[in-house]
Amino acid sequence: MNRIAVYCGSASPADPRYIELAREVGSTLAQRGIGVVYGGGKAGLMGAIATSALEAGGEVIGVIPQALKDMEVANLDCTELHVVDTMHQRKQFFTDLSDGFITLPGGVGTMDELWEAISWAQLGYHSSPVGLLNAFGYYDGLVQFNAHMAKTGFVREMHQGIMIVSETLPDLLGKMANHKPAKTIVQMSVDDL
Repeated sequence: MNRIAVYCGSASPADPRYIELAREVGSTLAQRGIGVVYGGGKAGLMGAIATSALEAGGEVIGVIPQALKDMEVANLDCTELHVVDTMHQRKQFFTDLSDGFITLPGGVGTMDELWEAISWAQLGYHSSPVGLLNAFGYYDGLVQFNAHMAKTGFVREMHQGIMIVSETLPDLLGKMANHKPAKTIVQMSVDDL
């Protein structure tokens, strides 16, 4: 993987472990020669990832909607900063510029990005690995809900492994490196659906 889109919150939680995690992710990716593609902001976990990756000599590509840039939350220190009109365009840039996705703790926007990456993988719009860094058990409930959807029959057996989960970044990157794309919905017959 040459570049990974990192999805995470723009908030700075009171618990300092989350900012430290973001810093660790940014610096580790840079040290491994993996570029960071992210939301282009300078606040919260987003800013921590970008700053630590840049400090470690890494490539950082930000993608931010014009409305957020106008609010002066854009990180102008990025290697590249793409300004787009809509959130949909932002997510398309993430997919086009990246070889994989990692989701760190975040809120509603982060969930939107994660689920779209998974949905697009199911459909065949990309074949990149989708990682979930479940640090501090933050995503335990989400992992359980994903398993519930599969058990109920709303996630096909062949798609149950699209969301690659680990509690540590090295393990997650290893699993992502061994990713094999699943058969996509567009490759199936109507009877398979």
